Amino acid sequence: MKDSRLIVKKIQITEKSTRLAEAENKYFFLVTASANKLEIKRAVEELYKVSVSKVNTVNYSGKLKRERTMTYGRTAGWKRAVVTLAKGSKIELT
Repeated sequence: MKDSRLIVKKIQITEKSTRLAEAENKYFFLVTASANKLEIKRAVEELYKVSVSKVNTVNYSGKLKRERTMTYGRTAGWKRAVVTLAKGSKIELT
């Protein structure tokens, strides 16, 4: 099993994630691209000492970025996990 700190890179705090955390108890995490849902669930439960009921994942591809010349580069892609916590569980964002 992989180390939990290598699977979950950081928690994403945006307007949308804050709204979903308050209304539906869902939190956004930036995770390793090779991590699956079971590994993400175990990592979040171990790191934050909460009970996870559901995990959804989204793979984002990097965007094309134009450089100073006519050549194009690409930004890095990432994977986001939307973790729904069980009732009574909460992660303190402060």
